[in-house]
Amino acid sequence: MLQIDRRILTHFDFLLPILVIPIVGLSFYLINEANTILANKQIVYFTVGFFAFLTFFLIPLRKIAWLIPLLFWLTIGLLVSVDFFGISKLGARRWLEIPFVHFTIQPSEIIKPAFVLMLAYLISHNPPEEEGYGWKSFFKLSFYILLPFILIAKEPDLGTAMVLLIVGYGTLFVIGVNKKIWITLFIALSISGPFLYASLHDYQKKRIIDFVSEKPSYHVRQSIIAIGSGGLNGKEKDEATQTHFKFLPISTSDFIFAYHVERFGFWGALGLIWLYGLLIVHLITLNYKFHKDYFGKVMTTGIALLIFVYMGVNISMTIGFAPVVGVPLPFFSYGGSSFITFMVFFGILENLLTFRFDRTYKSVKYTV
Repeated sequence: MLQIDRRILTHFDFLLPILVIPIVGLSFYLINEANTILANKQIVYFTVGFFAFLTFFLIPLRKIAWLIPLLFWLTIGLLVSVDFFGISKLGARRWLEIPFVHFTIQPSEIIKPAFVLMLAYLISHNPPEEEGYGWKSFFKLSFYILLPFILIAKEPDLGTAMVLLIVGYGTLFVIGVNKKIWITLFIALSISGPFLYASLHDYQKKRIIDFVSEKPSYHVRQSIIAIGSGGLNGKEKDEATQTHFKFLPISTSDFIFAYHVERFGFWGALGLIWLYGLLIVHLITLNYKFHKDYFGKVMTTGIALLIFVYMGVNISMTIGFAPVVGVPLPFFSYGGSSFITFMVFFGILENLLTFRFDRTYKSVKYTV
């Protein structure tokens, strides 16, 4: 027992919670200030997220890696079932209702850990050659990236679908794909751009039009006003009129960054972005610890890309630099799905880091 404790203290990455806890704490402070009822619910999400982290941290993941394809296809089955049994909210069919308890789940959130785990499983069993993956391996991996993308985009939830697409191909870019493939894909996408735009839903086209037009949408205008009114040092609670007079929509979730800047100003925004930047850089540098362990490298790269894309898109849309999509700010926006998903990711990552030299957690297929 003492040996296990030493191993955990030696290899557990304490910098991850050091960087994440201030983000979570500041988020709770703002949510509690805006709505105490939502803050109480968020405590429940924190609790569930902690136990999700603990569960995935303690399971011998490498020993049961053979279950990953089963998990992936199970989540794909849930996505398919949304088309037949899903319930609609705000014009989108994205949720499944659990019978008798009237509790809903969103398969597009559940698939994120399964998606990255599946990529890690496939790449670790078939690592790239020195010049990167060729067309055959690229097409095989693309199938597992495009399948959930198509199913989620069909709901429609283009925001989440695009996140998975970027994370999937971004991970392949980092792991290694022959550069001729990327050049070919770039040319093909440039030619097919107008046809892809024509296939979008009307509301998706409207968001793009609003984005490129000189006059931003109501949501973005109010967000920019909130950010601008924060100045350098922010405002006191009672003076944050954009948020507390309900001018700023969805101030505790999609537009919580604007609320944060209204309260803490430019320096507060810079501090939050620095925390995210340090977290992303730290995750990328963990690739050196995994060396030739492609399973671990894919997981760290996938998590880093997820946080970067979510943060980049969310902040950009609040200042009018990106179309408005329902992408939360990781660990900061109100809600349980995103928070619990990232806690699962961090539980998996800490598991891979802490027990990578422990034989009871190690599989022959995943030598370091």
